[in-house]
Amino acid sequence: MVLSETAERITSMEIRGAGRIARAAVEALKEYSEGLDSPDLTAYKKSMQEAADTLLATRPTAVSLPNAIHYTLASLKAADSLPAARAALRERADEFIRSSLHAIEWIAEIGARHISDGDVLLTHCNSQAALACIIEAHRQGKEIEVYATEVRPRGQGLLTLQALDQAGIRTNYIIDSAVRHFMNEIDLVIVGADAVTVNGAVVNKIGTAPIALAANEARTNVIVAAETYKFAPLTILGDLIEIEERSGSEVLSEEIAARFRHVTIRNPVFDVTPASYIDLIITEKGALPPGLAYVIIRDYLGWSIEEFSKPHGLDDRNTD
Repeated sequence: MVLSETAERITSMEIRGAGRIARAAVEALKEYSEGLDSPDLTAYKKSMQEAADTLLATRPTAVSLPNAIHYTLASLKAADSLPAARAALRERADEFIRSSLHAIEWIAEIGARHISDGDVLLTHCNSQAALACIIEAHRQGKEIEVYATEVRPRGQGLLTLQALDQAGIRTNYIIDSAVRHFMNEIDLVIVGADAVTVNGAVVNKIGTAPIALAANEARTNVIVAAETYKFAPLTILGDLIEIEERSGSEVLSEEIAARFRHVTIRNPVFDVTPASYIDLIITEKGALPPGLAYVIIRDYLGWSIEEFSKPHGLDDRNTD
């Protein structure tokens, strides 16, 4: 079944990156809907909500996932028949996937304006949005050089190296802990985001926060490239974004770990960078300072205050 396979691939990080996760989840919902044999509209909505819950459980930190699912399932509110509901979900899913892919193009265009000829950049993890800005600046003829981090423990930096090398961009590959050593050579840090809170703090791959701290100390600007669906509506009410912690076997093999009786391996996947360390957030709607993050949630994500108590559900409160 496509739904369960997609959920497993997201959980195992075979599908990684907030944008890719969101698009894969929406595509899985669409395919699940097409193959669903429901007797009536009520049963259909119930099954779709159960499918959504399966996907939502896979990666708790990436708010692109609940935002994408909320946007897709919201299409069912006005449906008055099973065929109409299925058609509405199909149309909304296709619309999300198209707009998500176009968002990267728009972010690249806006982000490239903030990269100057001769800049030395640093990027962390494998953000499609951040890489798009860098590659677009290079395509425009700007002479740039990039420092790319290793990104322990999964090594996503290798994917970044591949993308930059294919684009013909001169790149230095460094271990995560060498960032402070090289920071004085960096003109601009540009990273992606898995979530942006209402106060402009950014949740991103573990290691982003110390990079931003080092940049702040060195007076190096930090830009975050993030699609609007990565902004976290529930943080308006003070909810905290859950920081996913994965198996210690990603850090040390079980065989090696078994040698140590009193050691616990901690493996958080993300950290939180305060808004005070971020100079600008680039979205497909434009560039804004972190302090205006609430504008994106209010004006572009389509969440209403009534939905915050149960943001993904299709119960009576959300289907009137």
